[in-house]
Amino acid sequence: MTEKKRKNPFVQGPVSPAFVADVIAAHAQKTEAGAHSIFLGQVRADVVGDQTVVAIEYSAYAEMALEVYHQIRERLFAEYPLSCLHVHHSLGRVGVGQICLFVMTTSKHRAAAIDACSAMVEAIKKELPVFGKELFGENGHQWKVNQ
Repeated sequence: MTEKKRKNPFVQGPVSPAFVADVIAAHAQKTEAGAHSIFLGQVRADVVGDQTVVAIEYSAYAEMALEVYHQIRERLFAEYPLSCLHVHHSLGRVGVGQICLFVMTTSKHRAAAIDACSAMVEAIKKELPVFGKELFGENGHQWKVNQ
């Protein structure tokens, strides 16, 4: 018996809208699916003091982050009747207005897809060892606190 290859959810730089569209389009062939729920996280131009965020630089402890991600993924597949779960999280620099997180869940019914998508986003924010450094252009940075 061969072990299924584990997916790596991390991508360098922003998640492109074209990639998101391609993933959605690929699911048209999955005729057993009745619902998809999608979350797109985007970098905001937050104002902190007198400075405005121009980008976030994401970093992670790769091995640990992958292990935690797969634990979360397995937990969600055990808890919800999903047929697909896609996660793509940026590493590196992502500018304001660009997508830094894409989560898509697929199920026969909407409640499971919506609940699982929300649970995945919350688990990523609370459990995944990914760190964001908010960049203020030439004027420094601060470490982001997930909310």
